[in-house]
Amino acid sequence: MHITLLDLGRRYNREWIFRHLDYTFSFGKKYAVLGPNGSGKSTLLKVVSSSLTPSEGQITYHTAANEAVAVDDIFQKLTIAAPYVELIEEFTLREMLAFHFKFKPLLAGYTIDRVLDVLALGKALDKEIRFFSSGMKQRVKLALACCSASNIVLLDEPTSNLDVAGEAWYLSLVQETITADRLLIVGSNQEKEYAFCDEHLSILSYK
Repeated sequence: MHITLLDLGRRYNREWIFRHLDYTFSFGKKYAVLGPNGSGKSTLLKVVSSSLTPSEGQITYHTAANEAVAVDDIFQKLTIAAPYVELIEEFTLREMLAFHFKFKPLLAGYTIDRVLDVLALGKALDKEIRFFSSGMKQRVKLALACCSASNIVLLDEPTSNLDVAGEAWYLSLVQETITADRLLIVGSNQEKEYAFCDEHLSILSYK
């Protein structure tokens, strides 16, 4: 996948969050969108995921074969883990996995049992998500995003609510699941979350 931003801008009321952003995200690479809290990283990821429309400019999506993908269809090719993306609290972990992978195919070589092994939450399989700790919920979000067969993976503040062991788990998950035929974009202001990325995009450069 290739995502091309052409003179892209987004504003709320009269305040521009970012503007005149020209950039191309290409498959096979890992990108970090950098900036302090409140700088617009999450807003950019929402625009990239098509959950927000740009206020000006254009965003286009193309497959590796250079075939255009409509904005309305891009959700089929991406997954996202972010603080503002909620899990279904009334579901058990078993139900959450079954529901998610009903709509998103599993990554090649993965089964729901393997995802459970990755999560290491087997004892919580029949516990409702609402009773999970914040760290457990974050693990589930990250595993759903990374273990789906999506071309584009967006991770916003990926180590939120994770302890030191959880941070190591996150890095291992990315190393195992983000292969050369996928595009990863990490929104972060902590180097430990994006040190492995190939390219950095500072949102402050587009104010």
